[in-house]
Amino acid sequence: MSDEFAQELARMAQVLHEQPDVEQTAERFLEFVLPRIGTTHASLLLVHRGGRLESATATDALVEEADRVQMETGEGPSFSVVQVEKSVVSGRVPEDPRWPRWADGIADVGLRSVLSVRLRTPTTTVGVLNLYDRETDRFDPNDDVIAQVFADHAAVAVSNARSESTLWQAIDARKLIGQAQGILMERFDLTDEQAFAVLRRYSQDNNVKLRDVAQRLIATRKLS
Repeated sequence: MSDEFAQELARMAQVLHEQPDVEQTAERFLEFVLPRIGTTHASLLLVHRGGRLESATATDALVEEADRVQMETGEGPSFSVVQVEKSVVSGRVPEDPRWPRWADGIADVGLRSVLSVRLRTPTTTVGVLNLYDRETDRFDPNDDVIAQVFADHAAVAVSNARSESTLWQAIDARKLIGQAQGILMERFDLTDEQAFAVLRRYSQDNNVKLRDVAQRLIATRKLS
């Protein structure tokens, strides 16, 4: 690895660490990796339990459609990466027999080549970097190595941003629930435990998340 490349990776790590959320972390990551690979079409998908994928960012509408069809059909290079735990490349997507439904679904998109690599930490797969191109046979083994190096360096930043985002969502939810409890306690002379029981029962009976029940009560001053 050249000194210039090492400095670029160090700079990327610093920039990603400064981002406020997962989406902006993913966007800045693509800004670093795309010039090195020499393509303009890319995305980053987050991996959830059970292998479910969620889009964190995409460069354009073509990529958004390619990823949407992956998630809709449950097949494609991103799923293969998660399953086999190594990078996946295809130089002729429309003819690739590994993902017939995905290839058929994006036939009109015009993306002919794809390189997908894992973002991995020592304990888990955080996400998948997808690099696309309109040309056939666009990505070579060197592109694969470079993309994986970038992905390895970005994985921790993405994982940390994701954990912090989840933490703040949980804190926000607790604040909302606390406010909703206060409304019920004042209005109906309930204890803290009784007010929470009312919220939880409404949540269960109506199949609505507790956070959403609290938010509705705060906004409307009523549950239904």
